[in-house]
Amino acid sequence: QVQLVESGGGLVQAGGSLRLSCAASGRTFSSFSMGWFRQAPGKEREFVAAISRSGATPVYEDSVKGRFTISRDNAKKTTYLSMNMLKPEDMAVYYCAATSRLGITTQRGAYDYWGQGTQVTVSS
Repeated sequence: QVQLVESGGGLVQAGGSLRLSCAASGRTFSSFSMGWFRQAPGKEREFVAAISRSGATPVYEDSVKGRFTISRDNAKKTTYLSMNMLKPEDMAVYYCAATSRLGITTQRGAYDYWGQGTQVTVSS
């Protein structure tokens, strides 16, 4: 079992920045690849970014490339999502997730564990 707790969400103006954190507890954090997803009202939960167990080879959804950065600190059992140049369309509840599958996956169904989510609100 892995428990995930997100933090760092809030209200920011368009063009601003936020850094989300996802703290893990339970099983060995380094044995999981990690992902961030988001869900806006009335929309399905969508992939944002993912990172491998070692922290290499991050993958991003096209609309966040160049603006968002996923990273992890295995010693702290924490995954981060740094978000810059935020746009109103980035507004959503952001979830971190963990998968025991090898490699990186963008598929929501491949993730075994989920956090409760943190709200990101971007004002125009």
